[in-house]
Parts: sequence; C-alpha cells; structure tokens
Amino acid sequence: MSDTKSAHSEDIFQRDMAEYEPLIRRPVRKKIADFNRDGRLKHVILSAQFTRPLLDEICDHADMVRELAGDTDGKRKLGTLLSHLHAMLYFTQPSTRTFLSFAAACRLLGIATEQVRDSAVSSETSEGSKRESRFDSIRMFSSYFDLIVMRSKAPNFAECCAYLMNELESREFNTRNIPILNAGSGADQHPTQALLDVYTIRRTFQFQDTKRTARPQFMQLRERYPELKQGIDDKTYAFCGDLGRGRTVRSLVELLLNYDHVRMVFISPDNEKFRLGDDLRNRLIERNIEIEEVDSLDAQINGKPLLSQIDCLYMTRIQQEHNHPEDEQFFASTDMSHYHLTPERVKSMRTYAPILHPFPRDSVAGEIPTSIDSDPRAMYFHQARNGLWARAALLIHVFNADRTLMQMYKEHFADVHDFNEAVL
Repeated sequence: MSDTKSAHSEDIFQRDMAEYEPLIRRPVRKKIADFNRDGRLKHVILSAQFTRPLLDEICDHADMVRELAGDTDGKRKLGTLLSHLHAMLYFTQPSTRTFLSFAAACRLLGIATEQVRDSAVSSETSEGSKRESRFDSIRMFSSYFDLIVMRSKAPNFAECCAYLMNELESREFNTRNIPILNAGSGADQHPTQALLDVYTIRRTFQFQDTKRTARPQFMQLRERYPELKQGIDDKTYAFCGDLGRGRTVRSLVELLLNYDHVRMVFISPDNEKFRLGDDLRNRLIERNIEIEEVDSLDAQINGKPLLSQIDCLYMTRIQQEHNHPEDEQFFASTDMSHYHLTPERVKSMRTYAPILHPFPRDSVAGEIPTSIDSDPRAMYFHQARNGLWARAALLIHVFNADRTLMQMYKEHFADVHDFNEAVL
C-alpha cells in the first residue's frame, strides 16, 4: 500500500514540476535574469550566475570573514552582521559537509537556523496521512524564514522553487520572495561547492602564507617552472573519476570558464555514463577551451606523462549509489586502479600542484589513500574548511551586507603601530 502512495505522490510532484518546464528549458542566459535582483544574486541556482568580478568580490570577502573570525572580538562582530535573519536548511538528500558548513556559516553571521533533513518526519511524506506537496512545503517555509538552503536529489527542483518565489511575489497577496540557495540538485548543479573550490584554488595559487606575504618559495618555483604565474589564469586543470554523474565537476568547470587561458584534462573510464557529457564537451569546444580526454592517470599527452603537466588535480569518487546492474558488470571487468591516486603518481606531479576532492572520498575504493594526506599538495581538508568562509561570504552578498562587512573589517584592523618615530 505504501508503495502505491509513494508512486502517487511522485506522480503529483512530477506534475507540479511540469508546470515549470517551459522556464527550465530556456537558454541559461535567459534564466539568469530571473535569479538576480538589483545587480546582485537573489537566488543561487546555477554556476553560470557567477561572473569573474563577482567571484573576485566574494573571494575577497571570504578572506575578510576568515580574518575577522580569527580572534574573539572579530568573531563577535561577525555574529551581529545578519543576526536579524532566520534560515531553513532543507536537506532531503544526504549531506554532511555542505549541511554543516552552511549551518556553521549561518551561526558565524548570527543567522538562526532550523532544519528538515528527512522528508519522512515532515507533512510531505507519502506514507503519512498529510501528504503535503513539496512545493507547498517551500511556500510555507517562505512564511517563517528569510532564506531556504536546499539540497534535493530531484533535478531542477531548486530552480523551480526560485520560480515559485518569483511567481508568488508577482501576485497581489503580499507573499515574500525569499532567496533559494541550491546546495546540490540532481546530478547537474552544485554551485556553492564550485564557489569554495575556486576560492581554494585562488588562495593556493596566490602562493602566500597566513600573513598574506609572498612566499620566498615562489621565486624558487619560477626558476623551476618559468611559465608559472600567480592566480587562476593560465593553468591546466585535470579532473579524474566519475565525470558524467558528478555535479561538482560540472559546476567547477563552469566557473573556470570565467578565467583566461585555462586548459582542461578529463580522466575517466571509457564509458558514456562516466566520461565527460556531450553537452559540457560541446560547451567547452564552443568556448575554444583546450581539452584532452584520457582513460588513465598514467596517460601521456604529447609524449609526456599528463600528471607532470597539470597545475591542479581534482579527484572524485565513483558514485556507487547511482549504479545499475549493468554498471556493476562494467566495474567488474574494468581496472579501476587507473583512477586511484598513489604516492608514486603524486611524485610525478609538479611540486606546487594542489590535489582537491569534494568529499566524501570512498574509503573502500581509495581514490585518494590516506597516505597522501600529509603531502603539502593535499588540499582537500583545507578545501572543506574553505566552505565555511566562501558560503558565509555568499550569504553576505545575497543579503547586501558587503559594505557593512568591509567597514567592519576596516575598523577592526585600523590600528597600526607607528613605532613612535616622531620622537627620533
């Protein structure tokens, strides 16, 4: 009986989603205007919403948040920045890092939070007697909260919720249009993960220490790698693993299109489900991005090992939870060690090239074994930590508190010791 109810509930959900189909099918450029308001992000749904100036701004503000949070008084000041707001964390798909970093970012800025992490305990569950629609849940949340951060396995659901908010605002019954932040939607979009990835890459390629002074090692690196430059531009980025089903790769690639002279290498099993999708490949070709597709970390490009030529390696796990029986047969006949990093492979990489991973990593398959964690190029735990700063900066942008943050930062670090030189 419960299976019948569940199927009926899903049918209703798909019917509700179908109402937004004409909006979903529009070109991305036409969608973006619906997600912005007064020159800034209103809803954060797609990676394509981020321009390079906006990325630079958010990363700068993330640095400010990081530094203010570094001492007790600065952290106290941050806690007043958005303390008038209340957020709903609506995560009906399993999540650890994304949920916790959003919760921590809200807490850091003084935003009170509530959460729904299992639809079975809400009124929308299909097995219960109430059977509220998911769209009704979103509409009710908008009555109580100032922000909805949501993760769903349903493709396009966050996008449809943004359209719902806009639609309700346009009607004449005083419904609030609150921001919808996409914390992962289906297999396609994860814009805030891509944001923290770019923030991590930018910090890494500044070649600066914690005091924000240039490391002497940079000049030594330039002696060994004469073409090396600071910044995200002019770099080769490699992506390895489940590329077809991994929304983190798609989202980060989209953000990297904002930078100059980037090259990309895609390493995956030679299977249509796991290699780069045709749509993303065609988009890269249209943008004149230089790309290579290979089926092993040991592959060569122009007669040289690819790992010796890249500036950044983005590892991903094979997403076993999406496997079908035919996928299991493919894995049984495929040597997956071609997509697992090893200390020997890391030795062939450039000495400055960061290793990233969106987590979780597969502790059984071991695409990155723990033996690599102590390598200075292993940046994935720093990357996870950066989610706090990047997402806090994004919240500050969405709620137009940028100038308040900058003034707070300026005043907090205004005192400069002058060594009393006037008496000399």
